[in-house]
Amino acid sequence: MLFESPYLFIIASSLAIGLIAGIVMHRADFCMTACFRDLFLFRDGFLLRQLVLLVVASLVLFELGRLAGLIKPYPFPLLPPPSLANLIGGFLFGIGMVLAGGCVCGSLYKLGAGSLASLLAVLGMLIGSTAYAEIHEPWADFARATRLAEALTLPQWLGLTTTAVLLPLSGLGALWLAREFRAGRMERPAWARGHLAPWQAALILALLGFLSWLLVGMPMGITTSYAKLGAAFTSLFAPEYVESRSYFSLQSLHYTPPFSDQPIQGGPGPALDAIAAIQYPLLLGIVLGAAFSALRLGEWRCHFRLPPRQIVSALAGGLLLGLAARMAPSCNVWHLWGGLPILALSSLLFLAGLLPGAWAGAYLLRRFVIR
Repeated sequence: MLFESPYLFIIASSLAIGLIAGIVMHRADFCMTACFRDLFLFRDGFLLRQLVLLVVASLVLFELGRLAGLIKPYPFPLLPPPSLANLIGGFLFGIGMVLAGGCVCGSLYKLGAGSLASLLAVLGMLIGSTAYAEIHEPWADFARATRLAEALTLPQWLGLTTTAVLLPLSGLGALWLAREFRAGRMERPAWARGHLAPWQAALILALLGFLSWLLVGMPMGITTSYAKLGAAFTSLFAPEYVESRSYFSLQSLHYTPPFSDQPIQGGPGPALDAIAAIQYPLLLGIVLGAAFSALRLGEWRCHFRLPPRQIVSALAGGLLLGLAARMAPSCNVWHLWGGLPILALSSLLFLAGLLPGAWAGAYLLRRFVIR
């Protein structure tokens, strides 16, 4: 199935986007976790400003693409209605990403550069994502019971046109960023060979998110693939377990890609379906892109010696990340690079939970890991 149209086009697009994203994030050391962690650990908002740039640039690109009829469907598939599940999932995700030392995407590019701690975090994410199947049914009931609105985006909820809300926000964001650039708060000196300024990385990543929506039909996202990989591995040893869990039988994705008239579908089960075609190449591309960048610069190193506290922190953080990404549902890349620029209500709630979660994670990191 994956070697038929439109899957081949989706696979090629996702792989290319992942390769470029991996190179860019490694060259700039663009880590979403550090954006929030540094704010609470060191009171340093430098990287958080780069994230704001990414969100504002994505907002402009998405809205221009919508107005030009280039990106569809709008809003994108798999975007859930807002509920308290987004808030709680975001809070747990914030704790997990700080303890793990990287989010679902940051851990991948660091893994590609040879980080053993990131490998442990990724293993934890695979286990946590798979373990979510144990609580899926009661958690899905909770999400439905605490649904806050039927609208998916803030403009829909307010009864306003998308442009009427996003245009003023993009203008305010542009003015604030221009002030930050003029004040010199968006750049820092760097002399490392091959270094890419974080603000440049933010703009490239925003463009990649736009290309993902344009070519694949949705912004970048990879966390369902962790559950798929976990289910595929588990099915090798305990296929009856995978078959007995309702979560792995879901077909949550059903849409028609932009460059096809053939609908495709997929879910978190082990099957090689649309989710696999979209997310597996993206995941692989990020790892390979970062590995290529590190090898090219002569910086690839595999660090085996880790303090015991860091090993425990990486594993525990990864477990919490994987579980929280399914509870939210989805991750910071999906919500902050995809949902937030269109003011998705679920993404706004995810961010509202992520901020105190990152603070709590920074406290735990400082108290128990890097004392």
